[in-house]
Amino acid sequence: EKDGETHFVDLKSRRDRIKGSNYELGFDGDSIWVDADTSYKGKPAFYHNLYFYFYAMPFVLADDGIIYSKAEPITVDSVTYSGIHIGFKDGVGQVSLDEYILYYHPETYQMAWLGYTVTFFSKERSKKFKWINYNKWATFSDDIVLPTELTWYSSDEDGKITTLRKSVEFKNTSINKRPFDDETFQRTENAVTVE
Repeated sequence: EKDGETHFVDLKSRRDRIKGSNYELGFDGDSIWVDADTSYKGKPAFYHNLYFYFYAMPFVLADDGIIYSKAEPITVDSVTYSGIHIGFKDGVGQVSLDEYILYYHPETYQMAWLGYTVTFFSKERSKKFKWINYNKWATFSDDIVLPTELTWYSSDEDGKITTLRKSVEFKNTSINKRPFDDETFQRTENAVTVE
């Protein structure tokens, strides 16, 4: 659960479904769909797997078609974090121009910061990174470590991390080795396909 939404994700197929108070949306394996009243203003093609991707960091950064390189370190609150830059081969993912930089703690090596660009709407490479702090983690199913909160920060003109913007909390996480039934990801009766 994330802020009143319930997310269902099949890790292998990447099918997903989000249930909110006045909408449902997802990816059924073939197309992205939404069933919502007129108060829903989101972009389902952008949103349906957005939080899954951030939540599943750094594990999703092992997908096929990723290019890794060393990134310049950053210093936040007197701690210097080393980084790994992640890019994509042409045609990989929804938008292969997206970039990520994963920064890890110098002593624990646990992911602490994520810099990312958004190119979904412009379809052009961006030099402006957005920032998420990963500072709250928990262990699930005995050995899987996932975040329980993500905190977004603003940055200045030079890209330096500045002020806290918002936090998103994840609750009631459940991990199962057994896959969901196919019905979990089927579109609702009133759903429409989106591009």
